[in-house]
Amino acid sequence: MISMVRTTVARGVTALFALALLAVATEAQTPDIPRTPTGRPDFNGVWQALGNAHWNIEPHAASAGLQMQPGPVIPVPANEVVNMGTLASVPSHWGVVEGGVIPYTADALARRNENRENWVTRDPEVKCYLPGVPRANYMPYPFQIFQSESHFFMAYEYAGAVRNVYLEDPGPPQVDSWMGQSVGHWEGDTFVVVANGFNDQTWFDRAGNHHSYAMIVTERYTPVSDNILQYQATIDDPMTFSRPWTIEMPLYRNIEDDAQLFEFNCVEYAEELLYGDLESE
Repeated sequence: MISMVRTTVARGVTALFALALLAVATEAQTPDIPRTPTGRPDFNGVWQALGNAHWNIEPHAASAGLQMQPGPVIPVPANEVVNMGTLASVPSHWGVVEGGVIPYTADALARRNENRENWVTRDPEVKCYLPGVPRANYMPYPFQIFQSESHFFMAYEYAGAVRNVYLEDPGPPQVDSWMGQSVGHWEGDTFVVVANGFNDQTWFDRAGNHHSYAMIVTERYTPVSDNILQYQATIDDPMTFSRPWTIEMPLYRNIEDDAQLFEFNCVEYAEELLYGDLESE
């Protein structure tokens, strides 16, 4: 009888010890992050990605430019970009694509290469077109998140782009658009956004990486500390890629006291480029 009691007590102590270790481990995995009154992570603020993924999301070495032409010995920047000097040169980056390579179909890869060879005339950013998703999140411009219990809204400095992230699914998008339709939900501390209903005119970066209107983007915003979100986006587009693929990078909250989003309505700056040839003499 005494032996049975000792065994039961020992098992109970072991179980309590295991629960204590689990609680410590769980607490260690949950960062001390700002939270709303209801306990959700508080993403309110101005955010921005660092690094050079906006040039090319795949790993790449530094180069004289994206748009090149044959030179006397080696390729040189194309005439359209040569006067931009180092402003058109590409800094190196380790890339944000899982596995390093975007899994294009053969035809889609050929189009990507053609896009790159005609960067100045084809890149939607050059013309101040809306950036699309996920590109808007890692362009070299900040964006702001406005979050409440009933709303989640994202405003981007570049081109005045915005996203209203529905917290209740309104049904399929009624039309295709530059920024698509976004529907979000919480999975623990991670905010998951499924975006679709895009047109096929946006790129992922300046390197000509593209998609079709069938693209679905599943984003995951996970807090890892007070002012850092780990951003992940999975791209599913069977018309362009042989399989789904993922990008991942941190986003940083601007912690300055006067942090705010400024206006960069670049449409008027591109008017001469887009319509200058229509001017009367």
